[in-house]
Amino acid sequence: MQSPETINPYKSDRPKGEQVEAMFNHIASQYDHLNHLFSWGLDRGWRQKAIELIAPFAPRTVLDVATGTGDLAIELCKDIPSITQVTGIDLSFEMIRIGEQKARSENLDNRITFLQKDCLDLPFEDESFDAVTVAFGVRNFQDIRQGLGEMYRV
Repeated sequence: MQSPETINPYKSDRPKGEQVEAMFNHIASQYDHLNHLFSWGLDRGWRQKAIELIAPFAPRTVLDVATGTGDLAIELCKDIPSITQVTGIDLSFEMIRIGEQKARSENLDNRITFLQKDCLDLPFEDESFDAVTVAFGVRNFQDIRQGLGEMYRV
């Protein structure tokens, strides 16, 4: 079986991170629809399960890695009252742009910050967050061990 780290969106010599960024910039406007379609709608339940697992810890600050269009970040803010700040990071500027629009429309832009960052080199101090989430992005990490290590560090 092929490692997720070796599966690239395009047949290209470019690093996987660059390929993933380009792919998600390209599909950003259709991403939410495609995610619901390809998962047969199960993505909604998976996000809800993550929220149920995190809620008992009453986190105040959360980092949402590979946030995409911000669905998990938004649901975290809506469903866990203790959360004061979610920082959503993603490689794709277009996905972040849509996430910012969605957060504004839900009046959550004061609680959610979106940044274009790579999980392999997080620009945050050690133990900066009470919780770190990633919904579907691990499969797209260029180096899964390094990405998970950075998530654990912060």
